[in-house]
Amino acid sequence: MTIRPLLLALPLLLTGCSTLSSMHMPHMSWSSFNPMNWFGSSFKVTDQGVGGITADTPLTEDAINDGLKGDFKLRSGMSMSANKIRTFYQAMDDKQVKITISGEPKGKVTRIDVTDSDIPSQWGVKIGSPFSDIYSKAFEHCSKGQGDDRLNVVCAAPNSQHVSYVYSGMWNGPESLMPSDDTLKSWKVSKIIWQANRQ
Repeated sequence: MTIRPLLLALPLLLTGCSTLSSMHMPHMSWSSFNPMNWFGSSFKVTDQGVGGITADTPLTEDAINDGLKGDFKLRSGMSMSANKIRTFYQAMDDKQVKITISGEPKGKVTRIDVTDSDIPSQWGVKIGSPFSDIYSKAFEHCSKGQGDDRLNVVCAAPNSQHVSYVYSGMWNGPESLMPSDDTLKSWKVSKIIWQANRQ
């Protein structure tokens, strides 16, 4: 007669122990032992920005580090774009650039380039996703890339005012022409871009 109540109480006792242990060790989490969750797993490219970085984020090391939760090592630099000086910060992991955040000096963030395959868009698109997953044709969606992306194709993300996908692939045609839709089907996302004012 006493065995049944004991069996019923056992799960409650175990739950209590689990809760108690988590109170004494708040930083212990089984998910923290998974390498996939160490960097970037909590970030997504949304219409507002990436992680805690938005159009309201000052282009300073402290603000960017806070927006990325201190998960990356940052290095800064300056570049020229459209005859304007731009400041940028690169978020590094294992000596690889995962995110580039840029804008005008002493201004706010205006562009974020994501090349980290662990950071998808809020719609599930990530580095390596094929063109055909979203688009059936480039017309009205895509254009030839410029600058460093001149060999690529840039497509506006559906239902977004700020996100674009950069597609890369094999193309033997003239650099000035857009590849055919049939060619683009096998191209894959090589970069996800967020812009405060997408052009």
